[in-house]
Amino acid sequence: MANLAALISRAMLPSPSDPSSRRHRTYNSPPSLSITFSLLLYFFVTVQPHIEYINLNTSFPLVEGVISGALLYIREDFEVVNKKTWLQETIVSMAVAGAIVGAAVGGWINDRFGRKISILLADALFFIGAIVMATSVAPWMLIIGRILVGLGVGMASMTAPLYISEASPARIRGALVSTNGFLITGGQFLSYLINLAFTRVPGTWRWMLGVAGLPALVQFILMLFLPESPRWLYRKNKIDEARSILAKIYPANEVEDEMNALQESVEAEKADESIVGESMIAKVKGAWSNPVVRRGLYAGITVQVAQQFVGINTVMYYSPTIVQFAGFASNKTALALSLITSGLNVVGSIVSMAFVDRYGRRRLMIVSMFGIISCLVVLSVLFWQASLHAPAVSNLGSNHFGGNTTCPAYLSAPDAASWNCMSCLHAKCAFCADGTNEYQPGACLISDKGIRGMCRGERRIWFENGCPSKFGIFAVLLLGLYIISYAPGMGTVPWIVNSEIYPLRYRGTGGGIAAVANWCSNLVVSETFLTLTEVLGSAGTFLLFAGFSFLGLVAIYFLVPETKGLHIEEIEKLLQEGYKPKAFKKRKSKVEGSS
Repeated sequence: MANLAALISRAMLPSPSDPSSRRHRTYNSPPSLSITFSLLLYFFVTVQPHIEYINLNTSFPLVEGVISGALLYIREDFEVVNKKTWLQETIVSMAVAGAIVGAAVGGWINDRFGRKISILLADALFFIGAIVMATSVAPWMLIIGRILVGLGVGMASMTAPLYISEASPARIRGALVSTNGFLITGGQFLSYLINLAFTRVPGTWRWMLGVAGLPALVQFILMLFLPESPRWLYRKNKIDEARSILAKIYPANEVEDEMNALQESVEAEKADESIVGESMIAKVKGAWSNPVVRRGLYAGITVQVAQQFVGINTVMYYSPTIVQFAGFASNKTALALSLITSGLNVVGSIVSMAFVDRYGRRRLMIVSMFGIISCLVVLSVLFWQASLHAPAVSNLGSNHFGGNTTCPAYLSAPDAASWNCMSCLHAKCAFCADGTNEYQPGACLISDKGIRGMCRGERRIWFENGCPSKFGIFAVLLLGLYIISYAPGMGTVPWIVNSEIYPLRYRGTGGGIAAVANWCSNLVVSETFLTLTEVLGSAGTFLLFAGFSFLGLVAIYFLVPETKGLHIEEIEKLLQEGYKPKAFKKRKSKVEGSS
């Protein structure tokens, strides 16, 4: 979500070849009121929607912060959620599904009714969704709340960057765009802190999910006092209103220049629409029938799909759960360790801002993919070793709490003597660790809230998602290294590539198609992760994502050109000729020379 916002806002910035760029001459510093207005506008419109759902990333990355921690406690309160993996996946992923619909509907609403109305509606949906989740009495209410929140986030992610780019002074617009990713990942980190703050409060997950509605309420109130986008007003022939708003943003001696530039830009936009077509179907057909745009889409969609299938949102949505897979049973410990991944994501965003224009988009993505693949392979090996060295199941210990508490599958298993903790979890049961040493043989019991209370009543640790493991801390460190590898390259660069690789008149359409590909991939990954861990195990699942990452690396190498420092015309020429990696160009020239 956040990254989609960055894409659209970058797309709104004029390129050297954009006729509207002529208005971006050197201005005298605008009044401090203008800067204050723009910064407040930026903060409240951009940061708020992503406290609960970032980017979805996030990065689309997007909801991953709050829901990842709340899910631990939702499982404890709703036994049906704890027992049904698909229900956990649905609760998490429905916000992504809602965001896809919200973005599609939001594009139409902000064109028809204006940016301000769209943001107000998004705030209302977000606030109502947060309240529904916080007051849920059954899983179906959580799902409805998640869909409402997703709708709001999707609408805001499409509208907020447009509003910011159209209502902020040109001299600080680039800085606002560049800061976007950093503030969004900062919002992610804040959401993990919110989770940790409510771990000892009665109601835990209800507070975690409900508190996200407060920023939406604040933004709704503040938006009532902010003006409509001057560009949207001008397109609706409300020229006097547009002029009065520009007068609040720019010094008096620059307002007329801005009005002329706005007229020129709107007329150019209408001319493009007459060529490309106004309907979305016409724009999509035009994009795929144009060889330059089609090759750009091959590159743009490739990097967006690859971004999701490296498994990033499994880490962001299910980070505390993965930490529990590694052997940390405590919810609070899992949440605290998850702060590492979120904090490193912030650091990665800063690194990306510093190096993306120095070393290039393609190189950063390729280096990032090598790091991601290495981390996923080593993680797979670690989880495999952890499963092999899991504590054994004690027959005496399993009968300690009474025959009716022992796991039925263990009692009927012909090879019960060879069972360990992982065998117990695969049978949909739980492992009650030894009271003196959690690495010693423990009890395999029925996964039930009452039995869990009996286990913890004897000061023993209850494991349902992972087993006691001495490899756990190394798995957490590798997750951190994975984030460090991901964030500066595959985390931000795919959105930058999509903001540069399409001709101006197809930039919105091409970026939209690629963003939908990203969100749909996000939905597939988030809806299947826990099921994959049940079928393949944690080791097999991470190895599968390593395989997907390798395919993504190959596709990026062959399909994605370097766009650093290139003008729109140069990128079009590069795609017109058809992109080939340098190594293959040299080989071809040698073959032609020898013949």
